[in-house]
Amino acid sequence: MRQTARRRHGRTTAALLAVAITVGPVAGCTGGGAPRGHGQDGGRSPSPASSGPVLAVKIDNVAAARPQTGLDQADLVYAEQVEAGLSRLMAVFATKLPTVVGPVRSARESDLELLRQFHGPTLAFSGAQHKLLPLIGKAPLTPAPPDRNSDAYFRDPHKAAPHNLYLRPQRLMRSAPGAAALTTGFRFGAAPAGGTPETTHTVRFPSSRFTFTWSVERSRWLVAMDGTPTVTTDGTRVAPATVVVQSVRVRTSGLHDVLGNNSPYTETVGSGKAQVLRDGKVFDVQWRRASAADGTRFTTADGTPMNFAQGQVWVVLAKE
Repeated sequence: MRQTARRRHGRTTAALLAVAITVGPVAGCTGGGAPRGHGQDGGRSPSPASSGPVLAVKIDNVAAARPQTGLDQADLVYAEQVEAGLSRLMAVFATKLPTVVGPVRSARESDLELLRQFHGPTLAFSGAQHKLLPLIGKAPLTPAPPDRNSDAYFRDPHKAAPHNLYLRPQRLMRSAPGAAALTTGFRFGAAPAGGTPETTHTVRFPSSRFTFTWSVERSRWLVAMDGTPTVTTDGTRVAPATVVVQSVRVRTSGLHDVLGNNSPYTETVGSGKAQVLRDGKVFDVQWRRASAADGTRFTTADGTPMNFAQGQVWVVLAKE
């Protein structure tokens, strides 16, 4: 019954788009500099030049927001802690743009540091705490909230607000920029020697959890959130090829939500420990990001660069 409802919601969303979607004004389609391909240092074949910036979308991740739309088509998904120990996702699109993605929710201060690794990214978000808005305006990115791009967003009447705001990405940018826009420092290729066989791995936030289960048939990690399999509105199971559990410092910030809960700040510049899940194994590695403008490098104990498997990557930013 639940699966049928999800598929019906997916068909409803598609029907709404068939009626409403047209090519609208393009915003945020330029980015400075020559982006570094995400397969640099020999991790994969050189990528063609980027045609513009990545699209990063803040995605709601409470139970009322699920199932999400377009999440399976992201190249990269970050999971971060927000107020009250809950989680929120940031989906990054470079090689393809879904017809619809969402539900879209608000930005956080630590998103600005995380996004500095990309060259002039476009950030789609539903709003932000009023003290954060000036910082977003000064950041080296193109903000794309609904009040500036109203034709790119719509509300799904079958879901309750605020969990019903969706984005039509092709109204922000005409085409996907390509893999070279993913200036993350990630390497893709054959796995290094070692690793420990593991079929299931769970990461816990104070009020949410992520479980990744290895599927031999699909050669992917099947995602479950808060004990429920993660599927999109059309019934597609979300299944990244690589999962990174990155131990980071999560501190209190000077901002809070409308209920008075402090907004956590997740530090992604620095160094620390991480675990990389690929090919049914877990690899203990070290991570390092020298500055906000750099990508993050992952190495094994002997200093060997850690290659990721080809396909979607999830990075869970877990408190150390």
